[in-house]
Amino acid sequence: MSDAPQVICPGCGAVNRVPAARLAEGPRCGQCKAPLFQGKPLALDEDGFRRHLRLSGVPLLVDFWASWCGPCRVMAPEFEAAAKLLEPRLRLVKVSTEEAQALAAELQIRSIPTLALFAGGREVARHAGAMRARDIVAWAGRALAGTTA
Repeated sequence: MSDAPQVICPGCGAVNRVPAARLAEGPRCGQCKAPLFQGKPLALDEDGFRRHLRLSGVPLLVDFWASWCGPCRVMAPEFEAAAKLLEPRLRLVKVSTEEAQALAAELQIRSIPTLALFAGGREVARHAGAMRARDIVAWAGRALAGTTA
């Protein structure tokens, strides 16, 4: 992570540069003044995912899910709890494989829920299957420790 990573506003989509040392201080968007981190996953469509992947200086932890999937529904509150623990070190996002079928195919998402961690614009780790919040946090920490992002 750079000394001032880019952070995309979940409200207006503006790109903000935030000194890394100030990420945990509750930074707000320079354009709309909304909090840049809200302690909850951000729902993204394919274009939103690609924008975050391309522009965000904060690693992305993505939950690929579907509304009809029982394990996905069970994991949803766990993923939300993990967001409270992992932000602002990571941006947690949800991508519906029903709505982003081409993206899911491109990334070879074969089962859901699937968690994928992206750092520096590339996938660095993947886990298929539901997890509890504490396990999500531990898994993401281990995966990030193995990157140079």
